[in-house]
Parts: sequence; C-alpha cells; structure tokens
Amino acid sequence: MSKSFLKNVGKNIKYKRKEKNLSQEKLAEKIGISRNYLGMIERAEVNVPMLTFYSIAKALDIEPYELLKFD
Repeated sequence: MSKSFLKNVGKNIKYKRKEKNLSQEKLAEKIGISRNYLGMIERAEVNVPMLTFYSIAKALDIEPYELLKFD
C-alpha cells in the first residue's frame, strides 16, 4: 500500500475524530486499541487492518468509505 494512501487515510481519521470532539484516547478506548497505536495509524506509521479500519469508522459514526475520500 502506498505511503501517500496511508497518510490520506490517517489525516481523514484525525479530521473526523476531531470533528466528533474525541481525543485519541477516547476513540482508541471505544474500539479497543491503545492510544499509541491510534496515533501510529493517524501518522501513517502502520498499515491499518480492515477490521480496525471498520471499527474506527463505526466508532466515528460514519461509513468506512468516508475515510477514503481524498481531495
């Protein structure tokens, strides 16, 4: 997977998280991952497993495809 793709996904997750007024800690807690791991996802340091990606979208109360929209 390209680094730019992961960066865009990470940016979208961070944007939506902040839009919902959630801290990394609160979002991570909702989906059962560590805050550190969520930070790594947002910074594109790790490849996001599909189930984690889906869980993030559902915790943000959005459809997964919304995290894949890039400008």
